[in-house]
Amino acid sequence: MTDPPLEKLLEKTGDKFVLVVLAAKRARQINDYYLQLGEGIGRYAPPQVHTTSRKPLTIALEEIAADKITFDREHFEAAVSASGKGEEAS
Repeated sequence: MTDPPLEKLLEKTGDKFVLVVLAAKRARQINDYYLQLGEGIGRYAPPQVHTTSRKPLTIALEEIAADKITFDREHFEAAVSASGKGEEAS
């Protein structure tokens, strides 16, 4: 059982693929934030929700469920199609 529920997350993104990519990207950003904390750089945004979880992916999913993470569907689809064309050529 996942918390937040998968159905709630799919309502926010509308697509499983979008959910996976969005959550993975944000989880990487959260992980990088925790890694650079001691350096004082401050390039990455901290987690946007209060949580008891220490796992970046769970925090990212909670942010999506709380509408703290949004995305532009047109920009997202353009980026995905551009990356797909590069893979076909290689």
